[in-house]
Amino acid sequence: MQIGVLLLPSYCEKLYLWLVPTPPPGTPDSPRGAIQRMKYAIFGDIHANLEAFQAVLEDAAQQGCTDRVCVGDIVGYGANPRECIAMIKEMGCPVVKGNHDEEAVLETSLEGLNPLARQAMEWTRAQLDPDDRAFLKSLKLVRQVRDFTIVHATLDTPGSWTYVTNKFDAMASFSYQFTQLCFYGHTHTPRIYVKGDSVEPVEFMNVRLEMGRKYFVNIGSTGQPRDGDWRSAYAIYDVANQEVTIRRVEYDIQTAQDKIIDAGLPEMLAHRLSLGK
Repeated sequence: MQIGVLLLPSYCEKLYLWLVPTPPPGTPDSPRGAIQRMKYAIFGDIHANLEAFQAVLEDAAQQGCTDRVCVGDIVGYGANPRECIAMIKEMGCPVVKGNHDEEAVLETSLEGLNPLARQAMEWTRAQLDPDDRAFLKSLKLVRQVRDFTIVHATLDTPGSWTYVTNKFDAMASFSYQFTQLCFYGHTHTPRIYVKGDSVEPVEFMNVRLEMGRKYFVNIGSTGQPRDGDWRSAYAIYDVANQEVTIRRVEYDIQTAQDKIIDAGLPEMLAHRLSLGK
């Protein structure tokens, strides 16, 4: 029996695979074989750092990633907002809105931002064309991709841009997490919260998913890490092995810094890249 169904929701995936017995599961041409080979590169907080973004995509390709996913904040701070937006659009990958993406398309005052962020956002707003703004405005706050969820900040109040800095913050999001796995960003620091009988934070580079547990995973920042390590961070979700791994990637930081200064942005935005803060 062969039933042709396209774009079937992820929660029906097992039923679909059960209804398609030929070719045998695990063979290269079978739906199950294709799904088991899926390896997601999950990145975010690019912040218009083109050199970092390019390095992450190159590393993801070398690691055999088949799909790409973005958890938001494509723009802000860096000197290449339009180029980074164009790359995301060209990939056509799943992406959610970050707070800088939202701020870039608003016409409201920026008085609530800190001075560095305000100057960077004023400059960013002036760079974007109508198509860029329309794209950022169209982004959703939360999305489900296959069997996992993506959000920029929190699941309980995604548009409030709350930071998850401890297990109590994470507990609020777990109440709204209906998949085993959720990826997020916003704090620019890799971290995973695991919910079993309780919720516990784990600093990690690699974790194997276990049945009966939920995982709320911060993938760090591609364009502006803030954990003391200047290298770009992103995550790989290996579907076949049910593993999540954090990758750190070196990039041409000098060029990224020179571009920030040449654009007339605050020099501190360039200097902090070297500090990983």
